[in-house]
Amino acid sequence: MPVRAHVVLPEDLLERVDRIAGKRRRSRFVEEAVREKLAREAQAASLEAGAGILDRRDYAEWSSPEETSRWVSALRGLDRGRLPADTR
Repeated sequence: MPVRAHVVLPEDLLERVDRIAGKRRRSRFVEEAVREKLAREAQAASLEAGAGILDRRDYAEWSSPEETSRWVSALRGLDRGRLPADTR
């Protein structure tokens, strides 16, 4: 359920929002922007929490940048083999 909130924005920022979204759609624009920012913050927190849980020594394909490139190329080759020729 929507709740009214008083938000203070710099004038130039509000003018830019109005040019893009229009004065009648400010709230929706700000809502979408806040949701996007919250999603990025959650993703960053998840990445931070997971940092270091994998040891590259456990994965031969990560042993060097060259090995990683070969591994990625091989995976992409598998995908190309599964896709119809007109979508490659």
